[in-house]
Amino acid sequence: MAKCDVCNKGKHFGIQVSHSHRRNNKAWMPNVKRVKIAVNGAEKKMNVCTRCLRSNKVQKAI
Repeated sequence: MAKCDVCNKGKHFGIQVSHSHRRNNKAWMPNVKRVKIAVNGAEKKMNVCTRCLRSNKVQKAI
């Protein structure tokens, strides 16, 4: 599973509890995309989560 190269967000583990209180181990995955971004005037492919893309922490290359 890929991590975000900007904020280092990765997989989170926990216990999912249903309405009847049955408990299951669960892994929550971040929404990570492989995009071309502009780094110092050059294009580079990086794994970036959609929250970093939405908050303009990186600029997508055109």
